[in-house]
Amino acid sequence: MNYTKIAGLGYYVPENIVRNEDLVNLMDTSDEWIIERTGIEERRYGSRMKETTTTMAAKASELALERAGVDKKDIDFIIFATLSPDYFFPGCGVLVQRELKMTEYEAPALDIRNQCSGFIYGLSIADQFIKTGQYRNILLIGAEMHSMGLDFTTRGRNVSVIFGDGAGAAVLQRSDEPGILQTCLHSNGTHAEELAFINPGSHSGYHLGVERFGYDDRKYGGTFLTQKMWEDEDYYPNMNGQLVFKTAVTKFPEVINEALNMQGLSASDINMLIPHQANLRISQFVQRQLKLRDDQVWNNIQRFGNTTAASIPIALTEAWEAGKIKEGDLVCLAAFGSGFTWGSALIRW
Repeated sequence: MNYTKIAGLGYYVPENIVRNEDLVNLMDTSDEWIIERTGIEERRYGSRMKETTTTMAAKASELALERAGVDKKDIDFIIFATLSPDYFFPGCGVLVQRELKMTEYEAPALDIRNQCSGFIYGLSIADQFIKTGQYRNILLIGAEMHSMGLDFTTRGRNVSVIFGDGAGAAVLQRSDEPGILQTCLHSNGTHAEELAFINPGSHSGYHLGVERFGYDDRKYGGTFLTQKMWEDEDYYPNMNGQLVFKTAVTKFPEVINEALNMQGLSASDINMLIPHQANLRISQFVQRQLKLRDDQVWNNIQRFGNTTAASIPIALTEAWEAGKIKEGDLVCLAAFGSGFTWGSALIRW
């Protein structure tokens, strides 16, 4: 039987450190306000002149490939998770293939849009391809360049203080020994607009505009960016923080316990929990629910902010580099985010 193991990990974050104090000059906020609500002290922003989601992903991928001892020509499949692609289309999968000079091998590339849950969704997809025997080596990437699309005013502070830029990558490989034990995936689109980047979009401001905001742009006949969107500066992400928090602290423990139960395990068997770095308060709540010690949970949101699809591979790589994950350990990954989507994974290291 084929199993999937993580053969190599890598991450990259930009050099530019943006502390809470730096944001005080842009909006009505404070270091104390941000830390109290999110636990974040600083984050990284990429250089707009030389970095993109793809270039950051390439740097993380090169490190993961090197650590796995896998040549680029041996990568059978590329999976790229992001909500902040370089282009509306094509996706970043083919762009990172080109950036890594892998185009001559013509491996397929898949882009997935599951936001904060993207890396776990990608892990589950890769696991199925490897278990069925179709692919031997898969490059899985989560990368984000949030800073290019945030509203750095008081109006946008509830979202903008949270997010940072970065990339993480993993080389997944066929193995004779169990590695990825279980993945559980879920979604519920009822509250899709409560954590979303709605405009511009293919709805042309019409469908959501009429139903949610009371204006009608049908007369523009398919205009991608309408005059009203421009006048209202309605092209930034929005978040209903209270609803997201309330739902996340419910779904995180649920999906973790679901995976554990399917494997006949319990929370006491977890050696290391790597939660998506959405909010330190969420991670701490989940830790208490599962009765885990501080040394059993890896958090880096204090230094990097929320890097969405990149947060789990960055944190996983850091924990492994720090020697906190050892052979035989049970590692649990879990995420919740926009959509809403959520998921978990259990890995025997």
